[in-house]
Amino acid sequence: MDVDEVVRAAAAADVRLVRFLYCDNGGVIRGKTAYRDGLAERLRSGIGLTVAMQAMNALDQLQPVEGMGPVGEIRLVPDPDSFTPLPYAPGQALVFVDMRTLDGTPWGACPRSFLQRAMAEARAAGFTVQAAFEPEWSLARREGDEYRPYDQSLCFSTIGMLTAAPVIADVVKALAAQGLVVEQYYPELGHGQQELSIRHADALRAADNQLRYRETVRAVAWEHGLIASLAPKPWPDQAGNGAHIHWSLWDLDGARNLLYDPARPYGLSALGRQFVAGVLDHLPALVALTCPSFNSYHRLQPRSWSSAYTCYGPDNREAAVRICSTFQGEEMASTNLELKASDNSSNPYLALGGLITAGLDGVRRKLDLDEGRLALVDPATLTDAERAERGIRRLPSSLGEALDALEADGVLLGALGDLLARSYLAVRRSEWQAFSSHDALYEQAHHFFKY
Repeated sequence: MDVDEVVRAAAAADVRLVRFLYCDNGGVIRGKTAYRDGLAERLRSGIGLTVAMQAMNALDQLQPVEGMGPVGEIRLVPDPDSFTPLPYAPGQALVFVDMRTLDGTPWGACPRSFLQRAMAEARAAGFTVQAAFEPEWSLARREGDEYRPYDQSLCFSTIGMLTAAPVIADVVKALAAQGLVVEQYYPELGHGQQELSIRHADALRAADNQLRYRETVRAVAWEHGLIASLAPKPWPDQAGNGAHIHWSLWDLDGARNLLYDPARPYGLSALGRQFVAGVLDHLPALVALTCPSFNSYHRLQPRSWSSAYTCYGPDNREAAVRICSTFQGEEMASTNLELKASDNSSNPYLALGGLITAGLDGVRRKLDLDEGRLALVDPATLTDAERAERGIRRLPSSLGEALDALEADGVLLGALGDLLARSYLAVRRSEWQAFSSHDALYEQAHHFFKY
């Protein structure tokens, strides 16, 4: 769509307000809103934003990052193709934005531009990336100062389907109205926990769709008088919420899945093996982007089906990278990989951009997947000595450790660029320090409703 088409679409849908949305370094979805009078001008020139916002953490505490203070402004410039009327907010629509300097060039701290650069690097290497996030979330009621699970149903239980049916029906309807195709739904292991997956798209749209999804789930739950928490570990005694990333690599025409090679073990091509090897090599640093909150590391534990070790395996849900089984008759099209170490507190542009960057490094270095890191059992059942001998490493056990690994990873830092890397590390380190000095109730209160 171009600007004029967006204006006409807004008029046809009786849209009065358009939300210009972005996701910040703390994984919080933020934005500004434009009224329909003058919408065309805002769509072309963007909306002003102080440069300080990318130094704001999830506690709304501004961090001291050089170049991100009270002086200076950027523009939130919308992607017209992302224009979407909001079924849960009549008279409103959203667009996702790129952060640009006043002369129109991409700003160095723009997460969406980081993903676009990674996608361009992939195209230069001869392939495109299709992806989808697979979010889990928890339905809750607020009782006084506490959040309590909506129900106590069991994993995949039809009772859970029954109790959540009105909410799920409206979520599906709202997602469909925004052009998102729902593929599967079921109640998950935790009390009140749901999993509802949507169809894959190119990497940029997959990240946009994750933000659409988060906004929609929360809004629909709110309409039902409930809270939907996508926090990684909303309750200490319940299963955590992941947002596993599924991805596949396709030729530049989108006609052939380059992960697929039936002559190789598990049907995974040489390109796919190189890509996965790069992901595993960088994973201790990558989780600072895919599992980036203090709360994430209560979920990212052994024997939690979230993956805690740098290994891969066919349909192994305790491996960091799962080689997913294919569908009969659709083997080429359905070949895909799943990163388990990912959750909803991430900025999806940073998570996917980091994943692509790590995989590309494996392709460029022609790394291969050694048999040692192949896990056909839960890696937690191996001894420390066995894992060490096979090159299977424990992922960071805290946000602080993950940030240390990211700061030491020249490939990921170089791809992020100086300003984005500095501001991201400052924001996330401030969160690590803030939550480390408080108790579990403080942590839960400040994660439950933000994600």
